[in-house]
Amino acid sequence: MAAPRVPPVPRPAPARARLDAIDILRGLVMVLMVLDHTRNYLSAGAFQFDPTDITKTTGAIFFTRWITHFCAPIFVFLAGTSVYLQRMRGKPVSELSRFLVKRGFWLIVLEFTIVKFAMWFNVVPTYLATLQIIWVIGVSMIVLAALVRLPLWVSGAFGVALITLHNALDGITVKAWTGPADPVPPLLGKLWMVFHQGGVFPVAGFPSPVLYALYPLIPWIGVMAVGYAFGKIYEWDWKRRRKLLVQVGAGCVAAFVALRVFNAYGDPSPWAAQPRTLMTIVSFFNTTKYPASLLFLLMTLGPGLLALAAFERWKTGSRLRNVLVTFGRVPLFYYILQWITAHALAIALSLAAGKSVAYLFRNPPDSFTTAPKDAGFALWVTWAVWLAGVALLYPLCKWYAGVKARRKDWWLSYL
Repeated sequence: MAAPRVPPVPRPAPARARLDAIDILRGLVMVLMVLDHTRNYLSAGAFQFDPTDITKTTGAIFFTRWITHFCAPIFVFLAGTSVYLQRMRGKPVSELSRFLVKRGFWLIVLEFTIVKFAMWFNVVPTYLATLQIIWVIGVSMIVLAALVRLPLWVSGAFGVALITLHNALDGITVKAWTGPADPVPPLLGKLWMVFHQGGVFPVAGFPSPVLYALYPLIPWIGVMAVGYAFGKIYEWDWKRRRKLLVQVGAGCVAAFVALRVFNAYGDPSPWAAQPRTLMTIVSFFNTTKYPASLLFLLMTLGPGLLALAAFERWKTGSRLRNVLVTFGRVPLFYYILQWITAHALAIALSLAAGKSVAYLFRNPPDSFTTAPKDAGFALWVTWAVWLAGVALLYPLCKWYAGVKARRKDWWLSYL
C-alpha cells in the first residue's frame, strides 16, 4: 500500500517590506508609462518625427522618451519575479504551471480586444492588434509554464542566452510590408517579425487583416525568465540580497558603458560624435527598443536593480511611497485604465482647443501619419496632462487594491 501523500509545507511569506520594494519600483515605471502614452497622443513632436531621430529631436523631447524606456523591461522582469514569489508562498509547481498557461492566454486575448480598443477607440476588423507589452507577458508566461518545471538555473541560463545572443541575428531581415502595393511576406518572414525583427504584415489574404508586431518576442521571453530566476534572492536575508542587487545592477551599467563606448556588440545602431555635446550624449543613450537590444536591456535593467535595492530602505509613512505601492499592486488594472485615460484626455484637450481628433480614432500604421499639421501641443502640456492622468488613476487603483486585499475571488488573479 502506497504511503499517503504529504502536502508540501508552505514556506513563510517574505516580509512585506521586501515585497513593497517590488511594488514601489513597478508603480514608478507604471507612472512613467502614462507619460509615454500621453506623449504618443499629445506631443506635437510625436506626429512630426520620431523623438529618437537624432537629426530632428531635441534634448527635452528625447529624454522625455528616454526615461520611459525603463517601463517595459522592468515591468516584464518583475512579472517574472512575481511568479517566483507565488512559488515561494507554497503554490505547487503543477498548479503554478497551469495558472501561467491560463493567464498567458488570457493576456493575449486582452491584447487583441480590450487593449486594442483602449489604444485606438475603434473595432475596425481589418486591424487585428498592436503586439506589445501585454502580448509579450502572455507569451512569456506560457513559456515560463514549462520552465518552472525545470531546475531554476535552467530558466536563468535560458533567459541570459536569449538576452545576450539575439543581437547576433540582427543581420537577418525581412522586407517590411508598407501597404497593398507591396508583396505579403511569406509565413517564415512573418514569424521572424513576430520573434525577432518586428514589423507590420497581413495575417491572411491581401491586404488585410493587418497585425503590428511592435514587441518581438525573443528578448522579452528572456527578460521574464531571468526575472523569475532572480526571484530566488527573496529567500535570502536583506544584506545578502541587497549586496547582490547592487553588484548585478552596477555590473549591468558598467557592461552597457563598456560595450557602448566601443560600439562592440549589442545594438544595431552605433553611436557617433555629433556637432553638439548634448546630441553626442543623445546618440550614446539612443539604443534600440524594437526589438529590445542587449544594450537597451543593460541600460534599463541595471538601474532598475539598483533602485530595487534602494527602495527596500524607503521607510513607511511617505505619501509618495504609498501611492507607488498602490499602483504597483494592481498592474493589469492600471495598464488598461491608463490607455483609456491618456487617450480620452488627448481627445478632450484637442476638442477644447478646436483641433481635429479624427486621427486619434485610426489604427496604425496610418494613425499618427495622417495627423493634421497643427495636431498635438507643446511638451509642457504633455507633462501637465500626464500628471493629471496619474491623479485621476490613483483613486480608482486605490479602490481596486482594497478589493483585492479584502477578497480572494478567483477572477481577481486575472486582473
